[in-house]
Amino acid sequence: MGGRLRDGTLKALLYALLVAYAFVCLYPFFLMVVSSFKSTGEIFQSPFGLPESPSLEAYRMAWEVGNFREYFFNSVLITSSSVALILLAGSMAAYPIGRHDFRGRGFLYLYFLSGLMLPIKLGIVPLFFLMTSLGLYDTRLSLVLVYAASGLPFAVFVLSAFFRTLPRELEEAARVDGAGEFRIYWQIMLPLVRPALATVAIFNFIQLWNDFFFPLVLIQTDGLRTLPVGLANFFGTYQNDWAVVFAGLTITSLPLIVLYLFASKQIVRGLTAGATKG
Repeated sequence: MGGRLRDGTLKALLYALLVAYAFVCLYPFFLMVVSSFKSTGEIFQSPFGLPESPSLEAYRMAWEVGNFREYFFNSVLITSSSVALILLAGSMAAYPIGRHDFRGRGFLYLYFLSGLMLPIKLGIVPLFFLMTSLGLYDTRLSLVLVYAASGLPFAVFVLSAFFRTLPRELEEAARVDGAGEFRIYWQIMLPLVRPALATVAIFNFIQLWNDFFFPLVLIQTDGLRTLPVGLANFFGTYQNDWAVVFAGLTITSLPLIVLYLFASKQIVRGLTAGATKG
């Protein structure tokens, strides 16, 4: 009886700590969203209170006057294109590494893994000159290519482990039915690693959406900038209009919050599947 009581007390204490931690994490975001519906004067008068007369004027200013419409479009286009390229190239590289035994496979796998150990930002100078010589400097394509290259090692690492766990009988049966290698990869093996594809896509999307460094270096035109760089410039212009600043922060953060809410189970499923199979 005493053991059950002690376990119940520990569980209640653990839940209390988790609730407190969730409150500490979520309250700043709640405060940011609430402040975006206030006026700047109301923010200073009642910083922790609810808005007396909620207004969307700050969002209109951020979206239209502050250029957030272009920044948001650029971020969506560049991030989505980069993630799609990472999934395509990463799965095509991971499939032979995970499913076939050929000479140099170990070296090729270690070559991709080295990309996880060496930050791509160390090569910013040669990357800058490479994009300039190719005529890609100050274009969205330069960011897509750099992002795809930076996300490829993680994609190969995760997907090759998943491909390795799939039963050999599937591809043997497909070969007996006359399927070619690409058809086996595309129609049979790739759908079976959807949890891993979702995990790779989500992790890369979050990282690339928040990236500030490469858009700052490789993009010069204001109309081509992504949200993190646009937000930094936005602070300098609207630093005295805090309602508009909070609206810009909310616009930047909202896609990631939605992604976490709808994809958290998929992330856990992909990670636990990779840990338990094999």
